[in-house]
Amino acid sequence: MGFKDSSVNKVITKKDLSKMAWRSLFLQASFNYERMQAAGWLYSLMPGLKKIHTNDDDLSDAMQDHMEFFNTHPFLVTFIMGIIIAMEENKESRETIRGIKVATMGPLGGIGDALFWLTLLPISAGIGASMAMQGSAAGPIFFLVVFNVVHFLLRFGLMYFSYNQGVKAIPLLKENTQRISHAASIIGVSVVGALIASYIRLNLAVVITAGQATVNLQSDVIDMVMPKLLPLLYTLLMYRLVKKGWSPTKLIVLTLGIGVLGHYIGLV
Repeated sequence: MGFKDSSVNKVITKKDLSKMAWRSLFLQASFNYERMQAAGWLYSLMPGLKKIHTNDDDLSDAMQDHMEFFNTHPFLVTFIMGIIIAMEENKESRETIRGIKVATMGPLGGIGDALFWLTLLPISAGIGASMAMQGSAAGPIFFLVVFNVVHFLLRFGLMYFSYNQGVKAIPLLKENTQRISHAASIIGVSVVGALIASYIRLNLAVVITAGQATVNLQSDVIDMVMPKLLPLLYTLLMYRLVKKGWSPTKLIVLTLGIGVLGHYIGLV
């Protein structure tokens, strides 16, 4: 399918890119299980498509293509948008544009999950929660500011970068996908481990008496094997239950029940 108007003109400005980046905040506003983020994707691209395709038939073809199935990480979507809008502006074939879109949305989903949900979120939320637990009202503010500063820097920065790079940005994505995901996962797991050791308090209050000798089960046995062993085991139990489909509400009720019962019988 060719273009009715195949003339190539540089019409996209930085203002247009910024407008599309702002619109990308609504990527999942019309999420559905048939086309996932397709409607939000098209809504985000529309300012650029209207300026590029002045012929109504070309604009109609582009809109139909971009209403096809689309699903990627919502915070990194602008990386794909920049490439796609550059290709639209260069009047690349519709098949090529569709192929690049499909090829990039999967890897970015994996990078985004590792970068945001496994790294940035636990670090910023953990520091904010720590400040709040010490009585500082700046804790939630810190979390919101840090998380969103990184989020918006990437959202707008990737839009400008990928548009200027065009399809040349794709090899960069392929080369660094596994490296970035691996590094982000390591940082995320390290932070979660530190949070477990710092904030989960689970100690046995059992003291065993044998003649003149007394043995504190927590400090004399368990801590000698591995400090913070019980918080780690309890976290792994929660993770196991989550994987089995337990809701957060059930886990909170279970934790409260164990805490109250354990304290009542003198176990914890």
